[in-house]
Amino acid sequence: MIIEGKAAEKKGLKQVAELICVAARTAPKGKGVDNIVTAVISDESLEKLQKEMYRIADEEGAEFFRRDAGCLENTPYIVLIGTKIEPVGVAPCGYCGYLNCKENKKNNGICAFNTGDLGIAIGSAVSKAADFRVDNRVLFTAGKAALNLGFLGEEVKIAYGIPLTSSGKNIFFDREKK
Repeated sequence: MIIEGKAAEKKGLKQVAELICVAARTAPKGKGVDNIVTAVISDESLEKLQKEMYRIADEEGAEFFRRDAGCLENTPYIVLIGTKIEPVGVAPCGYCGYLNCKENKKNNGICAFNTGDLGIAIGSAVSKAADFRVDNRVLFTAGKAALNLGFLGEEVKIAYGIPLTSSGKNIFFDREKK
């Protein structure tokens, strides 16, 4: 049996995408409260994401959405990582700008631990991609489009996307600046 390189690479990318979700899940969380949500998308869902990024670029005049959507042309998988927004009950804190978690919740604030935990999960995820030498980049644009499409559920309010590819040169860097 011979498995052609491109087919083997695509299969490997899927495995890495799944392992990236594991790395995000096992990353440390404030007070041990896990509000992280992950998903791997491809095929039709990836096309929907790309179309939503183009739509945002057109409607908002945000050309960097178009640039990033173009990068997805050669991306078989993208890992989405987001967080639910729920104060974790650390007192005293106030990092969110409110006196306490009760005031934060009353004002629909964003818990600093949720966003910090998301950042740590993303760092763990991309370090796992680096372990396997998989080309990737953290994209706010893909996360925003995924939220618009409800890919991570209604409870997730902040998300990022990590597209994955294998190529001779990382397609996510040296991009035209917009």
